[in-house]
Amino acid sequence: MPEGHTIHRLARDYAERFSGRPTRVTSPQGKFSDAAALLDRTELTATEAHGKHLFLGFRDTDWVHIHLGLFGKVGFGDAPAPPPTDTVRLRLANTTSYVDLRGPTTCALITDAEKQAVHDRLGPDPLRTDADPAVAYGRISRSRTTIAALLMDQKIVAGVGNVYRAEVLFRHGIDPYRAGRDVTPAEWDALWTDLVALMREGVRNNRIDTVRPEHTPEAMGRPPRVDDHGGEVYVYRRANMPCHICGGGIRTADLAARNLFWCPGCQRS
Repeated sequence: MPEGHTIHRLARDYAERFSGRPTRVTSPQGKFSDAAALLDRTELTATEAHGKHLFLGFRDTDWVHIHLGLFGKVGFGDAPAPPPTDTVRLRLANTTSYVDLRGPTTCALITDAEKQAVHDRLGPDPLRTDADPAVAYGRISRSRTTIAALLMDQKIVAGVGNVYRAEVLFRHGIDPYRAGRDVTPAEWDALWTDLVALMREGVRNNRIDTVRPEHTPEAMGRPPRVDDHGGEVYVYRRANMPCHICGGGIRTADLAARNLFWCPGCQRS
């Protein structure tokens, strides 16, 4: 499932290609046809992301709410658009560009009130200017749940996924099994600040890189990472490989139905 930086990048890309111009809106698959007909030839007026939720605004009160889930894909291209396949849930097209949405968990036309209800159930997003990290810490500091699980709870912090979770805990030497209530205010401030910086970099580069300059392949004289995830990381998907810092083996375990990665040598309890 894409992490929050990808959704913010998509919001930017939709805006750059379609804002302020009449847009053809269709649903070749047919599952969004009625809503597409209502929006067809209107202008895209706003795009917004909150965590893993994308919102496309048309006119002043109509919003397309998109959640990609595990299988959703978005593909942009230049006009003229090729004939769509019958897997395209939503196509936007104008005289210069087109974009196809396939396989999302959610693609629905919603009102302002329904959109606000989505925001209300989500935690602060490190990539949003209105985010209040104190709200997240208020919940974390009262919880006996592990910090690793809390960071993945979208009601507590929106947009953080498995990669950022593993990497930010490693970067700050925090045992992923530590209870949230045992994370100090100073540690949380450092975690949040780092998430903001890392995720902004993810939006800019459209990939996740988390290693510090002194630990890049060039600096360490090691081969670059080869993984379809891309990006240079410390622990994510590096189970049983040596830690870049201490040389110990990276471990993995199941936590809340997701694979957790950490270095026991660098992240001591």
